[in-house]
Amino acid sequence: MFVSEALEAIADRFHPRERIKAIRTLGSGNVNDTFLVTHSGLIQGDRDGAFVMQRLNTSVFERPDLVMRNLVALGNHMQQRMAAPPPELKGRRWEIPKVVPCRQDSHWIEHEGQFWRSISYIGAATTADVIRDGDHAREIGYGLGMFHTLISDLPADQLADTLENFHVTPSYLARYDSVVKHSAVPHDQLLREACEFVDARRSGVDVLEAALERHELSHRPIHGDPKINNVMIDDATGHAVGLIDLDTVKPGLVHYDIGDCLRSCCNRAGEEALDPSDAKFDLDLCESILSGYLSVARCFLNDWDLHYLPDCIRLIPFELGLRFLTDHLEGDVYFRCEQPGHNLRRAAVQFRLTESIEAQMPAIRTLVRSLTQASSKGG
Repeated sequence: MFVSEALEAIADRFHPRERIKAIRTLGSGNVNDTFLVTHSGLIQGDRDGAFVMQRLNTSVFERPDLVMRNLVALGNHMQQRMAAPPPELKGRRWEIPKVVPCRQDSHWIEHEGQFWRSISYIGAATTADVIRDGDHAREIGYGLGMFHTLISDLPADQLADTLENFHVTPSYLARYDSVVKHSAVPHDQLLREACEFVDARRSGVDVLEAALERHELSHRPIHGDPKINNVMIDDATGHAVGLIDLDTVKPGLVHYDIGDCLRSCCNRAGEEALDPSDAKFDLDLCESILSGYLSVARCFLNDWDLHYLPDCIRLIPFELGLRFLTDHLEGDVYFRCEQPGHNLRRAAVQFRLTESIEAQMPAIRTLVRSLTQASSKGG
């Protein structure tokens, strides 16, 4: 917990304390502590404003300076692109979270051993935790597609890899194998079934990384965590207006983002479902999201990118299930748990979702081909 005096002292490093009106907790994230700071203008006649102030969790982001470097590079590049915005943005609003510099002309501060930064606040827009309908789903896809489009020409080597091996599924499998080697033989039926599920799918975990090695796919800038509640929706129009939580921006495959977005949006039961059998992949939602995505992003995707779209849809839920299972075997050291067996149940939900996707793979491949052809014709 932070007392108001301490927060005011930190906020004063970004905006004069005497002009700060209020500081309140913002959101419910599990990684960073986030606050909304509202303030009056610096000079008479300036409009009131607001910014988001965050304490970065350095146990997750061990190099916060590199996180900030990525944010600045991303913001500068997007700002340049918006000087001549894509035609798909005509008549639409798009917001870029910008780094708010300190009053001492730095992009962050260290206060009592903690790392603090501020970014601009996107007003008149909110996020959601569940998909409302097909139009909402299409806007989620559009938002991710526009984000990818605006940074598609930012050289990936200009971004630091702040989370090495993030979404590299073979690395997670290697970690799992190392943990299993030192674990007791599973007697719990759910645990035994989860381990058998992993063993039956070993041959397909390197599909994206193998394509990367063959130069069929290439690294681009990615968001890293494009779940539904990281897409801002305009309160008035219902349009996607930007993506937030950009700490995970890094070089990677756009397939990681696409697969993770579909994973988080197309299972109406959610990853915290009490009954794993409730997890199902909603193909209609998938169609709406991919339709929105490709309506913007088709311009920079090549044939190989499109070829591997169905694979990422299947792979990313399996990967998250593998991570939950590994954490369960290690004693729940990474993901926050509410009760014993929580991570094991989460793993079972993701594996059930993977099974649902596998059962629909012919339909998913047909859908991707159909949407690709439609977007190529300008549909």
